[in-house]
Amino acid sequence: MLFARRLQRVLDLAEELSDHLEPIVELTVKELHTSFQHCRRELEYTIAWLRMFKEAKTLLQDRLPLGGPGSRVALKVSDIGNTWNVAMASIYLTGNGVNVKVSPRGSGLMKLFESLYRPIFGDDVRFHQGGNSIFMEESLRESEVSAVVMIGFDEYFLHYEKAFRDYRKKLVFEGRGHDPFIVFPGTELEPAVNDLVIAKFMHPALVRMAPKRVYIHESLYDEFLALLVERVGKLKAGDPADERTDIPPVVGDLAAERVMGQLNDALAKGADIVIGGVSDGNLIYPTVVKNAADGMLGMQQDVPGPVIFTSSFRTSREVLDRARKHKYGLACTIFGGREAGGIAEALRGEKYCHPVRTYNHGRFGMVAYNVNWTSFWHGASVTKPVGGYGYSGWIWETVKGKFRIKQGPQLLSIETSKAS
Repeated sequence: MLFARRLQRVLDLAEELSDHLEPIVELTVKELHTSFQHCRRELEYTIAWLRMFKEAKTLLQDRLPLGGPGSRVALKVSDIGNTWNVAMASIYLTGNGVNVKVSPRGSGLMKLFESLYRPIFGDDVRFHQGGNSIFMEESLRESEVSAVVMIGFDEYFLHYEKAFRDYRKKLVFEGRGHDPFIVFPGTELEPAVNDLVIAKFMHPALVRMAPKRVYIHESLYDEFLALLVERVGKLKAGDPADERTDIPPVVGDLAAERVMGQLNDALAKGADIVIGGVSDGNLIYPTVVKNAADGMLGMQQDVPGPVIFTSSFRTSREVLDRARKHKYGLACTIFGGREAGGIAEALRGEKYCHPVRTYNHGRFGMVAYNVNWTSFWHGASVTKPVGGYGYSGWIWETVKGKFRIKQGPQLLSIETSKAS
């Protein structure tokens, strides 16, 4: 099929999602307990990104499927939001068929998606209804599947390395981050605070890309916290179906217990809570922690709730070391003057994924320097490569009989295809 016809199908999908925006949002809120405004915003981003593939014509129109004519790519997504549609389109546009397996949550939502996809894509896109392990086993065994794309949690996927070595199939893994947000002197504080709030609280469906560790220079710390507390205090927590709600309940009792456990750990180790820190069932009110130390659970683990852990720093060397000392290396946000620019360069990885001897820690696939969050992520996964280092993302592949690992930002469209 010509690229132009495939692109038109992706654009048709964007129109279908736009026409069905309200029922998709309603089902997402009902089944996944995402807030109305968050889900609507995410779906609007998804539609805009699908339309953006028109800008990728020169890059993609001459690419061929990785496994040749008739090959397929298996796409496994752990968290079902709506951005997986962009991953599907990236893979499909270079000529691949796509086998899709998403989270078992949201069965009604997936039936709706399947009803929208079928008239557009026919058998080119198949939805898998079975279990995760069955999907993985079938993807490894089936000769028509040339690659597997996984979006989710590193702990789940790392143990598949031997299987991918044995079957000599390619894996592209996109994982989460525990991203630093660093503020140096030489920047306006209000825009930086606003960017942090938008990135952390306004896009929970993109939580793997949100900042988790906030480091503020000691000369700015108190002023920054005062502005942050004021801004966070205006957020509304409550019913996810209420269009005014900014902060919905977290999904599941375990997530709520984990967040409150992280807060209790922080308090026990000398931190202070300057706003929030309380819950009503699974509804956790937006919280800001002061004087967080790197050894605290909230600075090391995923934080599945509306909590910002903040800490001050004195020198560039200190914050550089602290930012690097983590197993995840997806993205980093830095605000400030010339000194901040030097740290941005020190933390920045290579522009595109490349072979590494082992998982490369201490660098970040994407570094935003004095760029707001929304602008920085514009075009992500469409024309802008996305990915990281450490356990935030990697590629396994066998080239000329030798297994290798690649890390750094990548485009699914390029990594699941080959040059013509």
